[in-house]
Amino acid sequence: MLAIDTNVVVRFLINDHHVQSAKARDLIKGSEIFVPTTVLLESEWVLRSVYGLSGQQIAAALRTFAGLPNVTLEDPALAAFGFECGERGMDFADALHLGRAQDCESFVTFDRRLQNAAKAQGLENVRAP
Repeated sequence: MLAIDTNVVVRFLINDHHVQSAKARDLIKGSEIFVPTTVLLESEWVLRSVYGLSGQQIAAALRTFAGLPNVTLEDPALAAFGFECGERGMDFADALHLGRAQDCESFVTFDRRLQNAAKAQGLENVRAP
């Protein structure tokens, strides 16, 4: 099994570099692939900030990628939670934080935008200090 970096995921998804995208495609289609959650996080950031994709587009692309039969995510349930929240407008990193903290009494933050986004998604355990 091969673990891959963000740049391999992005080249595979975006197909914007003739040589690197082809290498990424061949590698991913021809190997058993492991994707750490941190690579998903960074991939989402690159797709949003560099390529201007929306939360819905990013979730669809990463979900399709993660659904390949030879791709294994570090934490599929956490990724799915992040994709769902991202599709509904929450920041992906914030969604991952909340996903990891689901068994806690509360997730405490000064970030009002996160508090509001969580409330809009029915996540009531996010609060201010």
